[in-house]
Amino acid sequence: MRMMKNKENQIITVIGVDHGYGNMKTACKCFRTGVTRYEKEPTFQNNLLVYQGVYYQIGEEHKEFRAEKTEDEDYYILTLAAVSSELESKGVDQAKVHLAAGLPLTWVSSQKETFRDYLLQNAVVDFVFRGKAYHVEFIGADIFPQGFAAVGYHLQDFKEINMLADIGNGTMNIMYINNSRPVEKKCFTEKYGTHQCVLAVREQLLRRMGAVVDDLVIEQVIRKGTADIGEKYLDVMKAAARDYTAEIFRKLREHEYNPELMRLYVVGGGGCMIENFGDYVRNRVTIIHDICAAAKGYEMLAVRKIQKNGGRMI
Repeated sequence: MRMMKNKENQIITVIGVDHGYGNMKTACKCFRTGVTRYEKEPTFQNNLLVYQGVYYQIGEEHKEFRAEKTEDEDYYILTLAAVSSELESKGVDQAKVHLAAGLPLTWVSSQKETFRDYLLQNAVVDFVFRGKAYHVEFIGADIFPQGFAAVGYHLQDFKEINMLADIGNGTMNIMYINNSRPVEKKCFTEKYGTHQCVLAVREQLLRRMGAVVDDLVIEQVIRKGTADIGEKYLDVMKAAARDYTAEIFRKLREHEYNPELMRLYVVGGGGCMIENFGDYVRNRVTIIHDICAAAKGYEMLAVRKIQKNGGRMI
């Protein structure tokens, strides 16, 4: 969240939002991408958002993968929650907001205008989140490519040939960055993320152990490499995660990844999966652990764009 004055001399707040399939991220907040709608006020209200007379419980579960994020209202509601979370962190309940968001690398050109219009569907929005009322004026939005934004602060490190893999919950975005410059013709999006790993682990548990395990436990194993469960269940989960991670490296090799000829940078929530279960040359792979890196990158890119158009920091 950054305060600026735009070329019209308005005080605006730039907020980066990473609309993940598993988690929503801002520069300093992260919460699960889940929306449950209620027509009547629910009993539990820890993360309740009230908008246009409808109640939305935020973050109870992951959102189903959709190639088009504008197919329903969920990501709009999640955007309101993300914006208010950032405003709350600064003790603010109203602002003129310029959004900075992103889409998978190969979808940006075809979907960015639709996604921008979706985010700006209402110029003025009044809503309540976690019992606090907010008044937000949306005055603009920029859409940037995922992955690249997450390493915007580190481009000077990308000497010679590099592959960037942004592994999220639903997709894996692959980009070559050579001598600190992205190679537009070598960008790829694969439906290969941590959620698919959860599904693979779940299937192996059912097949080999005849057991259904809560996804929260599986996600814990993927993130930490272990969990407080029986050893025989943990062994099955680890083996399935290793097999899935090996498939990720196979996908990278399909896009000409060669650890002897290039360095690999991994961003996104899937970095922990690579770290815990991957078979790779450690000194040739850099895992960026900051899950909010993309949202921070979106903010940085939006601020630069606004400055080029006559805006300034305050």
